[in-house]
Amino acid sequence: MQKTQDIRIEDFNYPLPDERIAKFPLSKRDTSKLLLYRNGKISQTIFHNLPQILPEGSLLVFNNTRVIQARLHFRKRTGALIEIFCLEPLLPHDYALAFQSKGHCTWVCMVGNLKKWKEETLYRDLDFNGTCVRLSATKKNVHGNAFEIEFFWDNLELTFDTILEKIGELPIPPYLNRATEESDKETYQTVYAKVEGSVAAPTAGLHFTPEVLSELKNNGVPLLELTLHVGAGTFKPVKSETIEGHEMHTEFISVDISLIEQLARTTRKIIAVGTTSVRTLESLYYIGRTLEYHPEISPEELHVAQWQPYNGEIEIEPRKALENIVEYLHKHCSNRLVTSTQIIIAPGYTFKIVQGIITNFHQPKSTLLLLVSAFVDGHWREIYDYALANNFRFLSYGDSSLLLP
Repeated sequence: MQKTQDIRIEDFNYPLPDERIAKFPLSKRDTSKLLLYRNGKISQTIFHNLPQILPEGSLLVFNNTRVIQARLHFRKRTGALIEIFCLEPLLPHDYALAFQSKGHCTWVCMVGNLKKWKEETLYRDLDFNGTCVRLSATKKNVHGNAFEIEFFWDNLELTFDTILEKIGELPIPPYLNRATEESDKETYQTVYAKVEGSVAAPTAGLHFTPEVLSELKNNGVPLLELTLHVGAGTFKPVKSETIEGHEMHTEFISVDISLIEQLARTTRKIIAVGTTSVRTLESLYYIGRTLEYHPEISPEELHVAQWQPYNGEIEIEPRKALENIVEYLHKHCSNRLVTSTQIIIAPGYTFKIVQGIITNFHQPKSTLLLLVSAFVDGHWREIYDYALANNFRFLSYGDSSLLLP
């Protein structure tokens, strides 16, 4: 049997014509197509029919992250335009604290037009209700393939999220090959987005409307929420021949103890809305398994490493893993698990928590396509061939699927 690390990414390629990539969303979110893959059979319907076709006794888990206006532009005195793309907070490291920072903060950022930015500090003057505020950006240490950028502004009443809201640009996916438009500020957010921090939307959730959510509630379907802040690494292509050479990006997760308690005791079918919810839920299992054998571990060490699921450690019951996390949080007088995950889910992976997935159609040769293949036991190509043959729209603003192996 092939080792997961030896999987060739070329085996997950497929032809995706540019015209099949949805450049804009439909005017009404829930009129998108929904592919249903159930017990190996494929059919299609419209997304607003989701409440009627969910398996009886389902439970949905959503990622409530909100996309921030993460792109900032500074113009040098020479006229050169420098783009600073805020990826994650460094000082303070906590997202909520970073957004509420007044006067200064430091972020890990990607830099566009880097060759034109030497060592000087960049400045930009902002107008807040007639008051001029000067924002500065100073490039510090290299941080992987990004940089530490220190921001200062001379109005201590303004928070950093206010500055981003004022002059930041929403970072729509690069494969849309177009500039961000004003409409994207609404359409590239889920209707239930709450917790700021993502630089990309959890796009499976873009199809939900208040009407669909209301019908799900009326049907008695529990709607639970967690938070995974999607990083720019979600668009990172796999450039190595096998996935062993690909380094997965790290993403911040935050899960309330009440959700973990509900998952631990439920007998319902757990359906994840989007691959980010999948990655978070499956990471919970490995955090709980770590606690089974290392109950005194520090919160910082609960990070889920890329290849942790494949290291041959003794498995435990998923319910026990979740109970371990609840016990650990009680012990540390905390009502929320805050950590990070680098998990890669690919063929050879055994799902522990998730029993159904709602997800869009992903790029060729992507780690997200590997995840889908793992979930449908390798039958991804049949699903994608059907979608291509039946005029489904692909990628972030495209159509959706409900996968029930």
